[in-house]
Amino acid sequence: MKKTVLTSLCIATAILSGCASILNEKTQPINVSASNGKAVDGTIDGQAFKTPGIVNVTRENKNKIVLTNAEGCAKETSVEKSVDGKFFINILSGGVFGSSTDYGTDKMWRYSENVVISCK
Repeated sequence: MKKTVLTSLCIATAILSGCASILNEKTQPINVSASNGKAVDGTIDGQAFKTPGIVNVTRENKNKIVLTNAEGCAKETSVEKSVDGKFFINILSGGVFGSSTDYGTDKMWRYSENVVISCK
């Protein structure tokens, strides 16, 4: 009986453990600025911001698009997603269970910490 409980506990721990899932928040702060240094209004995922400023974006398996209507500035600026380095450490230490947890929670993704909107 004790062996079954201990085995079940170990399996549950392995399934629920994920390095990026534990160390990363569901959101990530991104510093947004304009190349001309001026204040620019915009949105990311429907969330309004003013440059220079910090916007918290939800980590997910897709790129983000910064939208702005400021005259002389790019209307769209792409923020590419990438895999957080913690995910690769977890593959080595946590194996398939930890890495699949990181993937399932979308916490394995990260975005550039600094995004610059191109303006004239």
